[in-house]
Amino acid sequence: MNPSIRARFGAFLPCVLDALFVVVFAVTGRASHAEMLDVAGVWATAWPFLVGLVITWAATRAWRRPLGIVWPGVALWVGTVAIGMLLRLATGEGAALPFIIVATITLAVLLLGWRGIAALARRLRRPSADSR
Repeated sequence: MNPSIRARFGAFLPCVLDALFVVVFAVTGRASHAEMLDVAGVWATAWPFLVGLVITWAATRAWRRPLGIVWPGVALWVGTVAIGMLLRLATGEGAALPFIIVATITLAVLLLGWRGIAALARRLRRPSADSR
């Protein structure tokens, strides 16, 4: 199999997980404000950040190293928040400072957290030099 195809296929699950966690962010945010959790409402909250995520995945070529925490993880987090907020502002939605802070922290925990757990799991699965 072509290494480029293998790299993109291997990035499918991380890409889906990132998108899923952006939707989780939207759902929890809406729920914390007692807003409707219907598909349209969740979509209205999530889409700017999903667009930011897709743009940042492409810009960083995240499929080359999708599990990286520092690169591309931090770039994905920052790009998702920044582009998401800019799109919210461009479409007349709010981007109040408390929302920016909460979104930044929440998306850091979600987008970087699962990568940290995956890195720990990979490290624990590797046989140590002592056990050989």
